[in-house]
Amino acid sequence: MIFEFEERKFDTAEMRDVSLFGAFPCGGTVRFLLKVKKEYRPLSAEMIIHADGWNTGRTVLHNISFEKYSDEYSSVEFAKEISFSELLKQCGLAEDGLFYYHYRVQTENGEISLGGEAPTELIRIENFIGERQLLIHTDDYRTSSGFSGGIVYHVFVDRFRSSGKCPVKEDAVLDPDWENGIPQYGEYPGAEFPNNVFFGGDLYGVIEKLDYIASLGTKTIYLSPVFDAFSNHKYDTGDYLTVDSMFGGDEALTELCSKAKARGINIILDGVFNHTGSDSVYFNKEGRYDSIGAYQSKESPYYGWYNFTEYPDEYESWWGVKILPRVSKNGEFQSFICGTVMDKWMNAGVSGWRLDVADELSDDFLNCIRKNVKSRNFDAVIIGEVWEDATDKVAYDRRRSYLRGGQLDSVMNYPLRGAIISYIKNGNCAELRKYTEGTYRRYPKQSSDNLLNFLGTHDTERILTHLGGESCGDHTNEELSTMRMTADEKQAAIGMLKLAYGIIGGLPGVPCVFYGDEVGMEGYRDPFCRRPFPWHDMNSDLLEYYRRIGNIRKKHSVFSDGLFRIISLTDQHFVYIRYPEREEGEKIIVAASRKGDLSLRLPRHTTDSGTGRFVSRTGIVRENEVRYFSCPAWTSVTASSLGL
Repeated sequence: MIFEFEERKFDTAEMRDVSLFGAFPCGGTVRFLLKVKKEYRPLSAEMIIHADGWNTGRTVLHNISFEKYSDEYSSVEFAKEISFSELLKQCGLAEDGLFYYHYRVQTENGEISLGGEAPTELIRIENFIGERQLLIHTDDYRTSSGFSGGIVYHVFVDRFRSSGKCPVKEDAVLDPDWENGIPQYGEYPGAEFPNNVFFGGDLYGVIEKLDYIASLGTKTIYLSPVFDAFSNHKYDTGDYLTVDSMFGGDEALTELCSKAKARGINIILDGVFNHTGSDSVYFNKEGRYDSIGAYQSKESPYYGWYNFTEYPDEYESWWGVKILPRVSKNGEFQSFICGTVMDKWMNAGVSGWRLDVADELSDDFLNCIRKNVKSRNFDAVIIGEVWEDATDKVAYDRRRSYLRGGQLDSVMNYPLRGAIISYIKNGNCAELRKYTEGTYRRYPKQSSDNLLNFLGTHDTERILTHLGGESCGDHTNEELSTMRMTADEKQAAIGMLKLAYGIIGGLPGVPCVFYGDEVGMEGYRDPFCRRPFPWHDMNSDLLEYYRRIGNIRKKHSVFSDGLFRIISLTDQHFVYIRYPEREEGEKIIVAASRKGDLSLRLPRHTTDSGTGRFVSRTGIVRENEVRYFSCPAWTSVTASSLGL
């Protein structure tokens, strides 16, 4: 496609096109090429670039003049090699930084400014609004290579599977109605309630179902918190050094890690390090533990972990939730987590961490976590709970540096979830384009490869309910606890869910399935999205579809680290391609039809990735269907070649 204004980029050391990217190592040198159509009569061009000034309150503009490179055919081209180490030095930075830039072009008819967030197409901008982003990360920034490919299966332990082996604690209430029980809930969202009603799921139950989990194409199991705690959700940690006895204790986690690894599956834990429970070894407000907690005495070894405003009953807590006292920026606590806690569980076989509320962990803490985790297992993954774009995220009035090499491998991809839902339900193409090609341009490629892509979590409505159910609206929790879709509504929602999962299944990053989504579980907001897994009422058709997509991912290595390009995106269909960075090996065309049937003119020797069989030159994708087509490396795939 020929644009009026275009930016291309070339890595001079590796002699390759890197135009899809806007994040590079600090030691790199990239030749920027600016193309302007001749009809604008361009005379000269320059890049106006500045380091992000959010944290310093200071913005200094740097003008980089471009040289005329070519004046042929339909465009005039200007070029400049930029050394990122020199750029960092010029801006007073060491080995990483966030930059914004735009182009200023002098023409015979005046000056124009160019920017925008598309990978290569530039648009006119004014007053710096719409500048392009450039992220420079450390040279040694490496992320997990084992996490990408396959899928992640997210298990909320109390609700997945009960082995019947683990006794109920004295302060817990067991609901024996696994098939039809309703999770305990408050009168309204945010209302306090005990959260001490359990259904009895445990880690031995997860072990019993490892073959089932593996059948989905799973490469990683992400467990909700497992450490000793009062609640069923375990985000109120009682003891970081003990797995809860109702989940099977330390032995169950060690056995799970071992038996999962034998099936090629890694285990990652939910690290809740911003706050503890008030009912814990460390705070001990209820006096249940044989320790002197911070609530009990200022002489407690844990007193310095917390911020008390009026001792002992007024203290800083997570979003004002009194059972979750927030841990202050405390070096002793950080050393305990980064050393004692992580050492123990990684020695037990854990292969990574999902960091709860990563925005609320300090840079020092995140740096400490990464240093320790990677020193023990360089391929262990560190995923942060970040709900927005992680490259320019501002949290507590500070610009964060999650993806510049010293902190996270990647993050939870909440923006993509919203974009896919908006596309499936409303045909919103602009948002889907922004949060696919736009995100992959802004993020370091190694971070994009490790993005946790999902349609639902323990914090959201069940994806099936979100797609086909009645809106929560003004319904009370009591009403929502029993609301269900009609049979027709559910069938329509399943069709939309297949489309959504088929799309997300091929995108850069790793699809994450919240337990039960693959068999058609319903449920409104927390806690109704956390019902027990319906082992006796599974939608077998949906399950087989999830298995097919998951195993296609495992079969083709291009899904682990291949490049991504949109071929065609309309309110009726979405077609994109995954292909090897070095142009060696097969290419996978992913074609999704939202409305009507889609006809594709496929390259010769194309196979259906699901069956492995050759397909005819004309491929048909039915409404609400996604198909994966594998074609040889030498084929050229464009919208026109596919007949789009």
